[in-house]
Order: sequence, then structure tokens, then C-alpha cells
Amino acid sequence: MKYLAIEQDTGADGQAFTPELLRSEAFRAHELYLEGSIRELYFDENHYAVLVLECESREKAGAVLASLPLVSNGLIRFAIRELHPYTGFGRIIVDPGFGSVSC
Repeated sequence: MKYLAIEQDTGADGQAFTPELLRSEAFRAHELYLEGSIRELYFDENHYAVLVLECESREKAGAVLASLPLVSNGLIRFAIRELHPYTGFGRIIVDPGFGSVSC
């Protein structure tokens, strides 16, 4: 299952974001990317992290995020949203065979 995780402001003091902690965060994010839990990583226009996760459950997604040093140190938190396939194309496709290719 895919999950969208959007960083939320915790009001943490900017001084707490030390270079060592940020480096640890990058290392952990890289590990999670390589193992396949984190599929995509972004910053939005306000420099909040936006992650796409691939996990078997919301609880697992929360555990993955909790393993990030900035989360475990209480400096950031994430809102988690479960993603489902888009079904809207069914509104425009009348014939299920439309666009199919015969070989």
C-alpha cells in the first residue's frame, strides 16, 4: 500500500536542527529508500518534507517515519494519508474495450 507523508510543524527551535542530526536524517532516509520503504522524497515550497512510502500498513508507515532522527527527537512529525488508485477514468470510458489493442 502507498502512503503519503506530509511533514507538519512542531514549533521546534531551529537551533535543534544541528548539522550532525540533519546528516543522520539523510543517512536514515537513504537507508529507507534503498530498502524500498521510502519511494519518493520531496520538499515543498515551504521546505516541508513530503514522502511517498510503500508499506504493508499505516502502522508500518508510522514506524518507518518514527525511525527518522528528526521524528524520534520530536523536531518534526508527519500526517499520513493512505493512497488508493484513481478511479475517475471510469466516468469517461463508456466501452471497456475502448482503446484496447488487438494482436
